[in-house]
Amino acid sequence: MLSKEDNDLMCQVGPGTPMGDLIRQYWIPALTPDDVAPDGPPLRIRLLGEDLIAFKTTSGHTGLIQNACPHRGASMFFGRNEEEGLRCVYHGWKFDVEGRCVDMPSEPAESNFKNKVKTKAYPLAERNGVIWAYMGPREVPPPMPEFPPNLDPECGVIRRMQDCNFMQALEGDIDTVHAGFLHLGHLDADRDFLRGGPEYYAIKQREARFEAYEHEIGSTYAAVRPAEEGTEYWRTGHFLMPVFTMNAPGVMPIKNSFSAWVPLDDEHTLIWGIGPRRQRNMDAHTTGIGGLKWGAFLTKEPQSPTDPYPKRDAFQQLGALQRMFLDDTTDGLGRFRALANRDNDYMIDRELQAAMEKDPTQSLRGTYTGIPQVAQDPMAQESMGPIYDRTQEHLATSDAMIIRTRRRLIGAAKALRDQSTVPPGVDNPALYRMRSGGAILPQGVEGMEVLRPVHFCEADDVSIAIEVPTAS
Repeated sequence: MLSKEDNDLMCQVGPGTPMGDLIRQYWIPALTPDDVAPDGPPLRIRLLGEDLIAFKTTSGHTGLIQNACPHRGASMFFGRNEEEGLRCVYHGWKFDVEGRCVDMPSEPAESNFKNKVKTKAYPLAERNGVIWAYMGPREVPPPMPEFPPNLDPECGVIRRMQDCNFMQALEGDIDTVHAGFLHLGHLDADRDFLRGGPEYYAIKQREARFEAYEHEIGSTYAAVRPAEEGTEYWRTGHFLMPVFTMNAPGVMPIKNSFSAWVPLDDEHTLIWGIGPRRQRNMDAHTTGIGGLKWGAFLTKEPQSPTDPYPKRDAFQQLGALQRMFLDDTTDGLGRFRALANRDNDYMIDRELQAAMEKDPTQSLRGTYTGIPQVAQDPMAQESMGPIYDRTQEHLATSDAMIIRTRRRLIGAAKALRDQSTVPPGVDNPALYRMRSGGAILPQGVEGMEVLRPVHFCEADDVSIAIEVPTAS
């Protein structure tokens, strides 16, 4: 558990807070190129507790400025986006993407007052479908992080919003053991999964042995379970400073994706899933290290008659979740809000939950939660409340990665606050060249040591001989 003081420090991200100051040292995802159009309507954005306005100029440059006009505070959301700048409609003051006042028609023509006025504007950089923002103190921003998925020209983006603190959401992504219960509790390995795939081994034995260690850019963990005779399934994932994860499902070295858990404020998080689109159509029998298969469901997922989400059919690849959202609103928290949410109890169907078939020799019937799969993580994380009181929790051996990640993040925030220590990774973007996923290794090897070159993209395979197990 955490003390109240450390919990507050970890969760509060506004200007001037230790964690807010830490995250502002880094580039974070803010927009995609199609969020705003040239000379189109401005867009309200909330980031790190700040209300901001995004717009795109006539020539296609994107700007991110403070919501309040620096004249007398009218919202720039209502401004005129025209001729390379955003004009406040109250008195006509106009600002470019760098925050400079380029026109002040309410003042005498001979006045140079406009040259003395700036609005807060944050540097942006676009790379392969993601527009990153730097909200920190440096006049010249640090280099952008070199995430392999975002370096790929086929990089794609999926976003969703959750009504909870960013660490509540992020911690679910480094807590791999919950998948065997929350998501897969009604499924049986032999009946419902292709043998030899990650989820097959993950629910063949739901408990696991956990290992974790810290490194320069974050922390890494593994859940280790038996695979075929004489081998083990290593399910590995990473936390990367300050708000990034590479989760454990998938197959190394094929998997190439990461998530960004971007705090909009203390109680709302925008989750970015970033990775090449081609990975969404992998063949189920594609193999990685040790012969681990990409995997697939063999059965059709039971579904409530009131569930509006697309049905998951047999032989559909793992991870192919289709999200659905409420209609957008124009406020800063008004996009990517889930259809199944707290207001409708995440569309839980108690009859579907009660109907779960526990006998694996029988046909699949019912589900563990009765909740649509895409709503299961938000249900667990939002139902804790906007910011959970972590003085009340009881952490177990399966929480080793969460403990290390909190310690890493809180320690970096305190070091920046107390000693002005530059956080790890800010000036070394190559540290983000990592990957996660699963592998089959011989029983008894030091898996973390063996997989380290693969994790850090120094090799595509391990340096030991592996007899590929039979998993027909």
